[in-house]
Amino acid sequence: MANDFSRGKVWRNIVSQSIPLIAAQLVQLLYNVVDRIYIGHLPGADSMALTGIGLTFPLTTLVSAFTFLYGTGGTPLFSIARGAGEEERAEKILGNTFAMLAGTSLVLLAFCYLLRRPILYLFGAGDASYVYADAYLRIYLLGTPFTMLATGLNGFINAQGFPRMGMVTTLAGALMNLVLDPVFIFWLDMGVGGAALATMISQAISCLWVLWFLVRGRMALLRIRACNLSVDWKLVREITALGLSGFIMQGTNCLVQVVCNATLKIYGGDLYVGVMTVLSSVREILSLPVSGLSNGAQPVLGYNYGAKQYTKVRQGIRFTAVLGILYTVLAWLVVIVSPRPLLSVFTEDAALLEAGIGALHLYFFGFFFMAFQFTGQSAFTALGCSKRAIFFSLLRKAVIVAPLTLLLPRLGLGVDGVFLAEPISNAIGGLACFVTMYVTVYRKLGSGMELEAGRNRIA
Repeated sequence: MANDFSRGKVWRNIVSQSIPLIAAQLVQLLYNVVDRIYIGHLPGADSMALTGIGLTFPLTTLVSAFTFLYGTGGTPLFSIARGAGEEERAEKILGNTFAMLAGTSLVLLAFCYLLRRPILYLFGAGDASYVYADAYLRIYLLGTPFTMLATGLNGFINAQGFPRMGMVTTLAGALMNLVLDPVFIFWLDMGVGGAALATMISQAISCLWVLWFLVRGRMALLRIRACNLSVDWKLVREITALGLSGFIMQGTNCLVQVVCNATLKIYGGDLYVGVMTVLSSVREILSLPVSGLSNGAQPVLGYNYGAKQYTKVRQGIRFTAVLGILYTVLAWLVVIVSPRPLLSVFTEDAALLEAGIGALHLYFFGFFFMAFQFTGQSAFTALGCSKRAIFFSLLRKAVIVAPLTLLLPRLGLGVDGVFLAEPISNAIGGLACFVTMYVTVYRKLGSGMELEAGRNRIA
């Protein structure tokens, strides 16, 4: 079979998947990060423009949550079906994922667009910051179908063994975004709205590429076919059951963003909402390699699991964990040594920089614990262990971060309490997820007989 992940060294298969995927995710990250960089340097806007952008995060994250629900649910099922030689089922999974992404994107577009004003004020907007938030959001939301289809379907290109082609999906759009951002923001004097328009056009280009590849591209092994677009609700339940962990992870991110912004508004004002916007941007950049590594490992782990190559699955989990921990330790050291240069990428505002340095050290304390969470979640998702993946998605954000964000400031820590909630959750949630994965999945994979006997319990 072409692109057989059970052949060769498993670490090489993971690296071959991960490097293009990391590059693609880096390019994807440029969509939003470049916007924030330009917006943070708008003449006369000070920190208020970044504060406005930060207020839009919960809604854009909500869109990502539904993208993950179908995209991260369908892709591992697709990989397992390919590994088992069930190509007809794999194509049906692809078709149903496309149908659900397209339909849901239209519903979200209407909901978020019509209710954006009351929602933004509920999230902590003031009259000054709302101007920037609304100028960005009312244009950005129009690209919701493009965003969901491009991001949600791109994993199916990678899962067929074409990670470089998957990289092109985001590369083309992101390069366009880099070109259009300064044109719209500065040359045409559109400001925040220009950043949103550049992003929307770029997302449309990415969407057109991924649809062309999966519908008409000659390289694709499996395609989107009209006969598979009729929704099979039993199959959709399988997709959403597995994708629910990704949905909850993003959904709880949305919850935490709302709680953080509202709490920071009370204890620190608009300035600290802007600080959190910058910290979130730095975190997205620094966590990208370990996220790309774990996502790149998923089709390899899932394929070998479907092919019953359990030793290779264990090797893949070990490799992902070790490399992830080494990287996150290095990233933490960079934060400790160079906080001001990291923040200066996003803003020149002296007050925001001064407040941000201390917050950055607190927020990234023990950053390496994130590698445990990523490794555990990746293994659970790749092998179809939906209930455990969902539980640990909920544990870190909804059970630990959100309550601590509300509690710690009230115990006298003020804004520092908001920034401390993240490292505490990384340590507790990350270790709990990894240890559970090791005991309930990794050890059982040591014996094919044990796994077959307990396969239903694991999944």
